[in-house]
Amino acid sequence: MKTLNKNKFAVIALLLGMIGLAFAPATDKIIVKGSDTLVILAQRWAEVYMKSHPETAIQVTGGGSGVGISALINGATDIANASRKMKPSEKDKLKERYNTLGVEVACAKDGITVYLHPSNKVKELTIKQLSDIYKGTIKNWKEVGGADAEIKLYGRENSSGTYVFFQENVVKGDYAPSCQTLPGTAAVVNAVKKDPAGIGYGGAAYAEGIEICKVKKDANSPGVLPTAETIKSNEYPITRYLYMYLKNKPTGAIKQYIDWILSPEGQKLVVEVGYFPVK
Repeated sequence: MKTLNKNKFAVIALLLGMIGLAFAPATDKIIVKGSDTLVILAQRWAEVYMKSHPETAIQVTGGGSGVGISALINGATDIANASRKMKPSEKDKLKERYNTLGVEVACAKDGITVYLHPSNKVKELTIKQLSDIYKGTIKNWKEVGGADAEIKLYGRENSSGTYVFFQENVVKGDYAPSCQTLPGTAAVVNAVKKDPAGIGYGGAAYAEGIEICKVKKDANSPGVLPTAETIKSNEYPITRYLYMYLKNKPTGAIKQYIDWILSPEGQKLVVEVGYFPVK
């Protein structure tokens, strides 16, 4: 009888030990901050990865590319997500503090998408027209073949990598003072959904419930939508890479995580979320 009780307690102890292991706290923690364009993808990567790697805890927050890069410089994040390249001034700060220029990892591709209200008669715009619209030179939709209505501009705040990329590659100048800056791409999409005269821009993954505008390199070029084929071939005129930045060459748990992101499994999630793989 005593032996039976001993065996029973041994089994219970074993089960409790297994339960304890199952709920043991993660031994590795990875902090990821930055791009709002990347945040939904980064959260999806973290969610899937942690299911098969319970020893690793991954914390993901947005705030904008500039916020993420500042956090990297200040030592407040392991990975800075960015929808633009680091600026020379940011690399200088990183070098001054850590004696490194950082490590850049391209983790996905994106086509900055131009959002229009579904009722808008305008279905395509050239890069030059987009530039003039966001500079405030073109103020009425009738100037580009639409209704007689004042154009309402929506965009991102200046800490956003999308704001910077769109300014440097499309606007090529200052945004019009009338452009309403919003704290996230979802907010831009929601604003355009509610405004028949609205226009906005942002990541392809957010383009739901709005009209996607075709973009033309110039007046003599065909209008192109951001698709897997046009992004891969760089045919879509506003194609860009999305990046992860680190202070140093990754090792240990961070290297394993980044290797997984770049693997077929990680890149499959890129497509599922609505962006485009780097390979």
